[in-house]
Amino acid sequence: MITGGTGSFGHTVTRRLLDRDDIQEIRILSRDEAKQDQMRHDLGDDRLRFYVGDIRDYTSVERAMKNVDYVFHAAALKQVPSCEFFPMEAVRTNVSGSENVVRAADHEGVSSVVCLSTDKAVYPVNAMGMSKALMEKVAMSYGLNNRGTTTTVSCVRYGNVMYSRGSVIPLFIKQLKSGKNLTVTNPEMTRFMMSLEDSVSLVEFAFENARQGDLFIRKAASCTIGDLAQAVINLFRSPASVDVIGTRHAEKLSEALASREELSRAEDMGEYFRIPADNRDLNYRIYVEEGDRAQILYDDYDSHSVERMTVEEVEALLLTLPEVRAELSLADVGA
Repeated sequence: MITGGTGSFGHTVTRRLLDRDDIQEIRILSRDEAKQDQMRHDLGDDRLRFYVGDIRDYTSVERAMKNVDYVFHAAALKQVPSCEFFPMEAVRTNVSGSENVVRAADHEGVSSVVCLSTDKAVYPVNAMGMSKALMEKVAMSYGLNNRGTTTTVSCVRYGNVMYSRGSVIPLFIKQLKSGKNLTVTNPEMTRFMMSLEDSVSLVEFAFENARQGDLFIRKAASCTIGDLAQAVINLFRSPASVDVIGTRHAEKLSEALASREELSRAEDMGEYFRIPADNRDLNYRIYVEEGDRAQILYDDYDSHSVERMTVEEVEALLLTLPEVRAELSLADVGA
């Protein structure tokens, strides 16, 4: 089952799962029946089942969860400005809704739940990041409070997923096609860049390797927003320039995929970090009298300090996206 399955991530993971012969059924739980109907027609596969419901409503989640083996939990409020204006709505969906998903999975005997999080949950400065950080705590606390459970709950955390709904790359391309300059809040701002395919691979890795309460992070390069804008301009051979409009409220200059506190106990798995749950109990001696000397040896895994892509490398990464290639072919036809 995929919660929020009609979004960009849901579409991508559903298409990949439908390519497998061992998948008997995929359930999509979401609120938007129009998007469900469009997805039903686009994919046209009898193994798809659509459930209209809301993760805020426990009953609708439990109903859709019956006889499910695995759950991708992607439903969330993700837009930073919306969550700033309506923080309690972010709490109701991202925190309480996530608890409903985990609780229903436990009730129905689901084998594994993977919850999708974001780098904005690390040292959060906005309501969206704060609610996602609490979502991670909800997921990780499940194992602490249910020692004998057979349901494994884990999280994955990723940076900017390129060309996902509401992301900046489609906006840049739309501005170019309209003959406008590209608007950038701060060209020195850095972000981690991941393709949708990479984000799905991260979730699959979590399903295959998760232990109770694990958090998985895929290592990623970063780029400045100014270089990303320039790469889009170069690919489309556009005369447009970049207009700097200034940093919006609740935006950070950089993002971190992992804190130094997390890295001090992380396991390096090649392309991924596994950060195990903190399994201390409520014995306060461990919190007050015993610390972790290793933390002083680590820095945050931050988009300002990791390997940074050049404009040419960003162009090459953009060309791996089918949506960008399709837009470029349309632009060539128009020319």
